[in-house]
Amino acid sequence: MHHLNYHHLYYFYLVAREGSIAKAAKLLHVTPQTVSGQLSTFENQLGYALFDRINKRLYLNARGKVTYQYASEIFHKGNQLAEILNNSDEVNTKEFVIGITNGIPKVLFYDFVHDIMRRFSHVKYVIKEDSFDGLLKELAINAIDFIVADRGIAPGTQISANSFFLGESSLSFFAKSPLSEEQTFPDCLNQMPLLIQGNTSGIRQALTSWLETEQLYPKIVAEFDDTALLKLFGSEDFGVFCAPSAISKHVEEQYGVHCIGNANTLNERYYAITGKSRADYTISEAIVESAREILA
Repeated sequence: MHHLNYHHLYYFYLVAREGSIAKAAKLLHVTPQTVSGQLSTFENQLGYALFDRINKRLYLNARGKVTYQYASEIFHKGNQLAEILNNSDEVNTKEFVIGITNGIPKVLFYDFVHDIMRRFSHVKYVIKEDSFDGLLKELAINAIDFIVADRGIAPGTQISANSFFLGESSLSFFAKSPLSEEQTFPDCLNQMPLLIQGNTSGIRQALTSWLETEQLYPKIVAEFDDTALLKLFGSEDFGVFCAPSAISKHVEEQYGVHCIGNANTLNERYYAITGKSRADYTISEAIVESAREILA
């Protein structure tokens, strides 16, 4: 393959970002024919197409999506470099990107990182929330430094990364009203309306297995990928829900609910995942240490 032509790459990047040759041409102050010619030259040099052309519209194909991800990172870094060179005050030039999976409680994540963010205050922090697989894809192209997840990397995964077990928390169950004197936990869960985490959550399978083992049969009324939304519906008395015991006090105060029992044999585990080529190990190690102390 020939050396990458960054001029052609930039034309491709703008076409992909804007969604059309005409819009990219307007930004570049050139004709659409010029952009089209540069794009064709770039694809010919690469030896494969980056777009599928359907009904005169351009759609990124699989190779195009990968190329666009890398191009976005390249030109983002280029813009950062320009800012640094034009700014004599280099206090806020470093960026640290943290990914958080959908199922991680936001308040627990805050506890993990807020002291570290104050300690390394010269760094700009970018927090992204996505599915586990989505964050791993970004880690694979060095777009993320650090991931906090409710699962580790599966054996055999073809990704260059380090995985750290942070600790675990048992789960507590919460309801709008406290239990009556006649009710006992966990038997009270039978036929109770229950709000559960979606399939993207690491706790979903463990919760289902625990209910089966305990021979409990609640009425599942809704499931949520967003745990904050789950708690909000729980606070409005749509059903019982579970959350890590480590944040039990916060859940009760924030959502106006009562802890009705703890499932000490039901645990949610937490992991940190870092890329090997991009990560700032000083900040990464500080977050890992902070999380382990909290979960201990």
